[in-house]
Amino acid sequence: MARVDVTLNTLQSDIIAISEAAAKLALSHFRLGEKTHAEVSYKHGVSPVTAADHAVDAYLKLHLLKLLPEAGWLSEETEDGPQRLAKSRVFIVDPIDGTRAFMSGDPRWAVSVALVENGQPILASLVAPALQESFTAQVGQGATLNGKALPRLAGFTNLAVAAGPVTILDKLRDSGLQMRRVPKIPSLAYRLVSVAANTLDIGLAGPNAHDWDIAAADLILRESHVPLTGFANQPIVYNRVDSRHGGLVAARDPLHKTICAVLGA
Repeated sequence: MARVDVTLNTLQSDIIAISEAAAKLALSHFRLGEKTHAEVSYKHGVSPVTAADHAVDAYLKLHLLKLLPEAGWLSEETEDGPQRLAKSRVFIVDPIDGTRAFMSGDPRWAVSVALVENGQPILASLVAPALQESFTAQVGQGATLNGKALPRLAGFTNLAVAAGPVTILDKLRDSGLQMRRVPKIPSLAYRLVSVAANTLDIGLAGPNAHDWDIAAADLILRESHVPLTGFANQPIVYNRVDSRHGGLVAARDPLHKTICAVLGA
């Protein structure tokens, strides 16, 4: 076991360094409060992608797979294939989570990197460089924000602070849950880890989030004792044929159980 732990510690240190370098690359294309100067195109005619997304994706793929050549690869900006399904370890990456925010000059975007083993994240790095925030986690070792351990708190405020899709928040409100809404946070990964950072009590996602949106955030939440599950409290499994998920909720217990009772009904 000790040899495995040393390997994970070494991998984590290297993954953090690669993620932070990738985040600096993304930041070089970002203009706070202004539209990005990076070239923009559209996937399937609707989803924006910038030259910065592609540059960060290429950087991460080159350096992460050099670090662990036997690992599989799943990224929002790389064409998917079946090869990853035969791999026990897979890098799951979103080069820029929150591309629309990035494009518009909103700082709430992040570079998300997770190493998944047998369907579960074991290492995570989530860097929001325009906010000067860097989250990390290692399975069984806790999570950090800017190098400081995230506290493993219990409970929540009397008036829960929540962010997510309006229709889901409306359903919770109609159930009688007392909460204060904040404007939707464009990066789903950053929205979720905000619960671990205790700036939110509830982080919600509608259906069709992909592995790359949530894998790194999931481990950071788990290591902060914050459940992230489907609306019916079902666990999340990664590196399946279909990378999409149903609606998701992140919140500390007992609030998490209360929300699942409403949304999973």
